[in-house]
Amino acid sequence: MKLSPSELILNPDGSIYHLNLLPEDIADTVITVGDPDRVAEVSSFFDSVELKKGKREFHTHTGTLNGKRLAVISTGIGTDNIDIVLNELDALVNIDFESRLVRPKLKSLDIIRIGTSGAIQEDIPIDSFLMSEYAIGLDGLLHFYDSQSAQQQHKEMALAFSEHCGWSNQKSQPYCIEHDQSLGKKLFSNRIRLGVTITNTGFYGPQGRKLRLNTDADGLVEKLASFRYNGNKITNLEMETSGIYGLSKLLGHRAVSLNCILANRVTGEFSKNSKMATDELIAYCLKKICE
Repeated sequence: MKLSPSELILNPDGSIYHLNLLPEDIADTVITVGDPDRVAEVSSFFDSVELKKGKREFHTHTGTLNGKRLAVISTGIGTDNIDIVLNELDALVNIDFESRLVRPKLKSLDIIRIGTSGAIQEDIPIDSFLMSEYAIGLDGLLHFYDSQSAQQQHKEMALAFSEHCGWSNQKSQPYCIEHDQSLGKKLFSNRIRLGVTITNTGFYGPQGRKLRLNTDADGLVEKLASFRYNGNKITNLEMETSGIYGLSKLLGHRAVSLNCILANRVTGEFSKNSKMATDELIAYCLKKICE
């Protein structure tokens, strides 16, 4: 079916609406970062940069490292932005903008999140690297899609989590998605911890932080930290991974989220040199991608 102008929105130059990109602007391997300023930090490792574009919080650099073409794009914070980025990245490679038809042969992207996160287990050191083997989404994004095939892969873990936390039916029901195992193996080494990541809908109340407002339940971090399922435990909190994993599964892309642990909510520590730690994760990731 031909997509209408209100569904597939293009800019006057033919680029996709929010990302401001043309199909030829994107590489088959895409690194996502939250902070627009981090795009330049990643592309500074490239041998060459062929393209720099930006619109709102969505900045993109495309270039080459060791002969491999890569793109890095900023998503901003939250799964609402992930909804835009993942759908528009997919449109760039799988929809013909001239005919407004889905291409008969679909392409699969490698999508790698390089992000920061806070640990909720005491034994996870500051500045360590963690790969999200699973993501439990508290954001509700996938409930807006025909996503049963993705959700049911680990429906039991999501149900066990809800029961453990006494999850309110006034909130979106949690869903659980696994990372892409083949891409995960490529990025893994003994420097990487594996964990279960909670994707929250916010930074303060949804993660149990209190400034002037009380939260709806005390001891959220402790309750999350005490959850166990088939030997898995929740390791960290952030705000994008479940959306990346969920939409990637539905759209047929491979996704992995790598986290630099800058805070430990149990010990109260925060990284003394967060930029150096994050740069080390960027360098590690790029080396693995290009091996």
